[in-house]
Amino acid sequence: MKLWPRDYPLEELNRLNAGNLLGHLGIEFVAIDNDSLTARMPVDARTTQPFGLLHGGASVALAESVGSFAAFLALRDEGKTTVGLEVNANHLRPVTAGFVYGVARPLHLGRNTQVWDIRISDDDGRLVCVARLTVAVVPRPKGHHDQMKTAARPGNNLKKE
Repeated sequence: MKLWPRDYPLEELNRLNAGNLLGHLGIEFVAIDNDSLTARMPVDARTTQPFGLLHGGASVALAESVGSFAAFLALRDEGKTTVGLEVNANHLRPVTAGFVYGVARPLHLGRNTQVWDIRISDDDGRLVCVARLTVAVVPRPKGHHDQMKTAARPGNNLKKE
């Protein structure tokens, strides 16, 4: 079974990043494949700690962002949404410049929960961080995430009014 119930153009997903944590950290989606969603984040003054290394919290923010987006996009029931339950991460190597890339793949897609594996690597493909995100699948409040569910509809440009 195909992971994504519909096509989601990256440019439409990236428009949702403006004015929130993803936009502030420079996170952008760069690939949506058959079994994964990939986002990248710059390693710069926004994402490093005082000693110039990628901040562990920034890595976790990237992991939770790409995993949360993937969890929501994978839903087949339009009456549901996902909310984070737990995220954990192991930081494996320092990064001081360039970009880091988070790739989210599902470990479990259940009716009530989802578990996602997120691998973060540097520009040279070296593993920087491994994370696991668990989300609950819950009823969707009216109006909640309407922009994301309509992102793939033809002619929709998600312009802010």
